Amino acid sequence: MTNTCTNSGESARMNSTSSPRHSGFGLCPSFEPDTMRLHQRHEQAISHQPPNQSVDNPIPRVLVIEGPTASGKTALAHRLAEELPLEIISADSRQIYRGLDIGTAKPTPAERTKYHYQGIDLCYPDQQMSAGTFAHLAWKWIQAIVSRGNAPLIVGGSGLYVRAILEGFVSEPNTIPAELRARLIERLHTEGRDALYAELQELDPALAARYADRNPRRILRALEFYYGHGLPLSQAQRTFHHAPPPMEVLRIRLFPERERLYRRINERTHAMWQSGLVEETRSLLEAGYAPSLPVLTTIGYAEAIAVLHGKLPLEHAIERTAQRTRHYAKRQYTWLRHAGMHAPSGIIDLQMFGDEPSIIISTITNFLCQER
Repeated sequence: MTNTCTNSGESARMNSTSSPRHSGFGLCPSFEPDTMRLHQRHEQAISHQPPNQSVDNPIPRVLVIEGPTASGKTALAHRLAEELPLEIISADSRQIYRGLDIGTAKPTPAERTKYHYQGIDLCYPDQQMSAGTFAHLAWKWIQAIVSRGNAPLIVGGSGLYVRAILEGFVSEPNTIPAELRARLIERLHTEGRDALYAELQELDPALAARYADRNPRRILRALEFYYGHGLPLSQAQRTFHHAPPPMEVLRIRLFPERERLYRRINERTHAMWQSGLVEETRSLLEAGYAPSLPVLTTIGYAEAIAVLHGKLPLEHAIERTAQRTRHYAKRQYTWLRHAGMHAPSGIIDLQMFGDEPSIIISTITNFLCQER
């Protein structure tokens, strides 16, 4: 049975750094945090109470890198961290799991140490961490990073996690029965996502209008909430919403050309399988983790399990992994484009700047050092 990852304090300590990489914010010496006020903001963030805003109590400035899978987010984050006093928060819903390294393209242990990563290896594969729990942790990490004189850089592998950090999250009034979830999953398989989406349009038209990509996981989530709690999720998002602590955000979005992106996906997929994805998956199963666990049904691991069970030839498994990843990237690409049309200012579209990092670094420096 899947349980909830609740030992967030221990996980946070495991990902914390013993000493800061920068003693102060080197680009702009006036950026020296008041630790008492930071502690106050930290406590207020935990209780979801907005801190007092004033010139003497500046809110954190946060960088976010977003883009489809395999678009180069991690490589860009590392390049920026070489030039600027940054610490990285991985907002990836699969990289939170211990033992899932190759299939989730985790940074290496050396990279995690060098760039002071947070958000990795928080849970075991049979646990779950909600976006709200992750956001709660991320708010604490942001305050800790700022207190060390550095700037937080969120690398967004999961749009849901990034939105929870930046926009807040909805806490459920009670647990949704497992039987309800199972029935809806069965209906998804038998009736298809279009039928369930049409049902959502009737039950929660406001939310359905925001789910134009018809992502089946989000549709299931919305229907679970409606039938489990008796009210539309869009209404709950207003009623049970936990607002994030104030922060100034600069979002960097990667939009590589489709052909180039798909080529990267194919190359990375082959590299994962050659690096031991099957062996990693076998180790997880031998450790006693059930192949039906949600995280082991995701891209790559599902195909590796099929290979291990003799249900899929290796060559077909590699191609299916690449194909599923391309489809996933296409949905991410579409969502990011749509979200960008309605987003506030403070977004860098890297198609504007190409591959020249100096302009990006200059823009980020201006953002971090501008007077309040």
